[in-house]
Amino acid sequence: MRNHLILAALVTSFILPAFSVQAATTSTILVSGDLVRGESFSAVYYLGADGFRYVFPNEKTYYTWYSDFSTVKQISDDQLGTIQIGGNVTYKPNSKMVKINTDPKTYAVDTDGRLLWVTSETVAEAMGGSDWNTKVDDIPDGFFSNYTSMGDTLESSSDVSSYKLRLASGLDANINDDKDLTDPTVVDIGASSGSGFTPNSITVHAGRTVQFVNDSTEKHSATGDDGIWGTGTIEPSANFTIRFTTAGTYTYHCSYHTGMTGTIIVE
Repeated sequence: MRNHLILAALVTSFILPAFSVQAATTSTILVSGDLVRGESFSAVYYLGADGFRYVFPNEKTYYTWYSDFSTVKQISDDQLGTIQIGGNVTYKPNSKMVKINTDPKTYAVDTDGRLLWVTSETVAEAMGGSDWNTKVDDIPDGFFSNYTSMGDTLESSSDVSSYKLRLASGLDANINDDKDLTDPTVVDIGASSGSGFTPNSITVHAGRTVQFVNDSTEKHSATGDDGIWGTGTIEPSANFTIRFTTAGTYTYHCSYHTGMTGTIIVE
């Protein structure tokens, strides 16, 4: 069984216009839903409930969610570096229709970047009014891989009404909701005595995250017994988050204290 370990940025982010940010401190207190950037680069990230940061690939994507940059917090590069990349933000559902230059189809955006083919001009007018063609954004081919086409379609005005009604229920209220991000299950790494992982065994749903927190005074790791996955070294006061996407039982140990073992059951 394999799980995905998300470590690296996926796309190049956009260049911000001049704006004021909340200045960095030694360690800025951050919460899920915050918008952040580092000191050296202009990339803006959304802090997901799952413990990862998500990048806005361009300015158009950002403006479907926010009207300005007034709430962006500037944090130190060191602090930003402790938050792992989780992926990319996609257009807010029902904000704009989208297309790419290499595909003549126009799409509506559903939750988590899923695309619905707008099959006719009549349907497009139901989506955006008589000036619907002014409400279509071209997405660069390099960013289109952030979206998923499952072959779903909008074939009538009633389909459009159902789509808008569903989204009006709050599913697209924020990026956490859009991507169905939830708080990670936290596993505390044992004290320097090697007392173990707490809790020793956990059960999570596929697609959810587990965060290993090292509150001890020694280096630890969570290393898969199968040799396929692992956190690497987790320094004292640091943490590491992994998303498990495949159902199965994952047993692991600390490479520094082999008597420390644990189990993650993914359903």
